[in-house]
Amino acid sequence: MKKLFLLDAYALIYRAHYSLVSRPLINSKGMNTSAIFGFVGTLLDVLQKEQPTHIGVAFDLDTPTFRHELFADYKANREEQPEDIAIAVPQIKRLLPLLGITGVELEGYEADDVVGTLALQAAADGFEVYMMTPDKDYGQLLISDQIKLYKPARFGNAIEIMGTQEVLDKWSIERISQVVDMLALQGDAVDNIPGVRGIGEKTAQTLLKSYGSVEGIYANIDKLPERQRKMLLDGKENALL
Repeated sequence: MKKLFLLDAYALIYRAHYSLVSRPLINSKGMNTSAIFGFVGTLLDVLQKEQPTHIGVAFDLDTPTFRHELFADYKANREEQPEDIAIAVPQIKRLLPLLGITGVELEGYEADDVVGTLALQAAADGFEVYMMTPDKDYGQLLISDQIKLYKPARFGNAIEIMGTQEVLDKWSIERISQVVDMLALQGDAVDNIPGVRGIGEKTAQTLLKSYGSVEGIYANIDKLPERQRKMLLDGKENALL
């Protein structure tokens, strides 16, 4: 079996940096090496324990993506990148080819898009694919049993591997495509996506169980209670976006 690991670089770099933020690793030149140390440690751990036949590391770029063009406030709530991470990233990119690993990035897109595209292509080509990230958005990509989410161990917690059924159970939904509908309705504070004001997780799950999708809900909007109907109509533009 061909076994592909795809790593979301920045998700793992930030994770490594903040896991050591209270006791950073400083080298003899005064450089904070926490992000480099943590990221490379995670990478080496995967290579040794999981022994993938193929591996790739996807990076975000500093330039806007197509999502920023669609929605100006996309991720506008994010704090500026810490200087220590900005210094660490070029060093990590320099290390990867020395380990025989490919770094990939694409103008106008996020690492998520690159990982998702490669995962679907590889699964169609017979690979067993593991997307290594703590990001919940990746759940929408688990459209076959060949693709899994791989959340690395942290603070003594074990590695978490999620397949299609685990994602469905986590979100209390019936189809993987409904991950998108859940986020459209309840929003995503991490990415500054508003969703429909007043619609939370439980309500979104109930609506999707009845009507299947965001489009299905709006096609049956007249069947809903007045208060819920008003919230959904007021938030329709955000939901469809």
